[in-house]
Amino acid sequence: MIWITGRPVGGTHRGTHWVMRCAGMAIAVCCAGFAAGCTGGEDASSGSLSAALAFTKVTEEAGLGAYRHENGGLGQKWMPEIVGPGGAFLDYDGDGWQDILLVGGGRWARVSDEPVEALRLYRNLGDGAFEDVSVAAGLGGIEAYGFGVAAADYDNDGDTDFFLTTLHKNLLFRNNGGRFEEVGEEAGLADEAYWSTSAVFFDADRDGWVDLFVGNYVSWTPETDIPCFHEGEKAYCTPQNYAGVASTFYRNKGDGVFVDATQEAGFSGAIDPVLDKTLGVTELDVTGDGHSVLYVANDTERNLLLVNRGDGTFVETGVRSGVAYDRHGQPRAGMGVDAGVVDSTGQTTIFVGNFTQETVSVFRHASGGYFTDRATVSRVGFPTMGTLTFGLFLFDADLDGDLDLFLANGHVLEHIAEILEGATFAEPAQLFLNRGDGIFDEALSATGVLAQPMVARGAAYADYDRDGDLDVLLLENAGPAHLWRNDFNEAGWLHVRLEGRASNRSAIGARIEAVVGDMRLERRIRSGSSFLSQSALPAVFGLGARRQVDSLIVHWPSGIVERFAGVEAGQEVILVEGSAALRPVELVAWRSDGLR
Repeated sequence: MIWITGRPVGGTHRGTHWVMRCAGMAIAVCCAGFAAGCTGGEDASSGSLSAALAFTKVTEEAGLGAYRHENGGLGQKWMPEIVGPGGAFLDYDGDGWQDILLVGGGRWARVSDEPVEALRLYRNLGDGAFEDVSVAAGLGGIEAYGFGVAAADYDNDGDTDFFLTTLHKNLLFRNNGGRFEEVGEEAGLADEAYWSTSAVFFDADRDGWVDLFVGNYVSWTPETDIPCFHEGEKAYCTPQNYAGVASTFYRNKGDGVFVDATQEAGFSGAIDPVLDKTLGVTELDVTGDGHSVLYVANDTERNLLLVNRGDGTFVETGVRSGVAYDRHGQPRAGMGVDAGVVDSTGQTTIFVGNFTQETVSVFRHASGGYFTDRATVSRVGFPTMGTLTFGLFLFDADLDGDLDLFLANGHVLEHIAEILEGATFAEPAQLFLNRGDGIFDEALSATGVLAQPMVARGAAYADYDRDGDLDVLLLENAGPAHLWRNDFNEAGWLHVRLEGRASNRSAIGARIEAVVGDMRLERRIRSGSSFLSQSALPAVFGLGARRQVDSLIVHWPSGIVERFAGVEAGQEVILVEGSAALRPVELVAWRSDGLR
């Protein structure tokens, strides 16, 4: 986030100069006929399929209406109040249905003694509704000022665990057959009380156990809060007022314990302990060698590309690779981030959400670790000049085979309209449909959920109702959650769930290729990405009018490659590493007491 207010007592800062430069600039608003007018014609590749794409808000009927994020804001204007929350789709009970985990937030002890539930877990009933099982699952009464969630099977026991980042000590929840136990202290992950934001599980050294990267933000406490003002009233300060906090890397020993390996793995030499102010992180494979690379989005500081040397140690190449700054050599306000193959080149493209008057960043890998800026040519740049993007993810919204782009927007300042013409505090989300060549058209709607303004933060996707298409979860700061059901069902699809053996059990870092006629599609199994949030792990392939995948190729993190021919569409299949067989996912019945 670049911030538009916040003159500290007794001085000025770079954010103040940014206001002077931008305050007279009108927000760019694309014409309502963007797809047919501004871009010069109708998207020929999407055709009638994309025209049928529609989302329906089903929050209340799904049973999520009682949730509301608490940021503790009562007038102090403390920085943590405007950052969260995140959420997750995860199948915590192994029944084949994606459940929902929401971060509750927190209050300030000096203001209120009333506790806030840090987490709310909703079990998918399989009929479109969810049931609050927080207490039954061991998550009742958890108190923490929480922000983000990352999920994976860190102990390789067959069920999904999760990590919660907080303003103080982070928490690790081990899944014991559908009931969670907080084990952060004994696992070695609660040794420092940093303000942590986005985190990602990934297997840095490919030893079959997922490691953990934890992004940290700025050095802030209520005692060190810096008073900033707007027109005589206290306002939120900019991150430039505070020193950054270096992120942390933990190596998984394979016995339930993590060790801080930040220095050993080379991160301490790559990360600036003062400048880094991390809000987003995603895992990718730039070189195609199977080794995980991390892209880190920092707020008002340069972004990082942490390249794996092949042995689980890393070197930072963001500046040299062309992904650290904007095209003018200036840092942006990196928040949500995702990466994937969005065109026929087979090269990975990175997308980063930024502040108002900064476009969404779009970097496509060219060769040799170098990237090119494609914000303009992708047609994502101009329509995102007027929004502030937190949640950001790639998914195949219309099941035509290529990855589309979803942006969850919302400002940080209630009074932004007084500072920047055309800006608003609550903003609509944005959906960009991929033509198939990395060129995107914004899917505009004067009505419906895409037109609903909100103060959005976290965003994630999953096929929660198992109808083939991908649904969307959004969370608002100091507001409700939103569940959007995707009602598009006019195309073929295939879902692929992986279970590692030589690789980590969640198959984090696996690459799956699907050959469908003349198309070659690629998906990657990953934890984290977006902003403070976790999407469902199974890979989703939209097949358009086709009814089978001609060839399915799985590249496991262990190096094993498995191939399957003629995989029928319209199903979710599971592949256990080394079994050489695909089988349909079986739904598991649950007893009424919530125990298997």
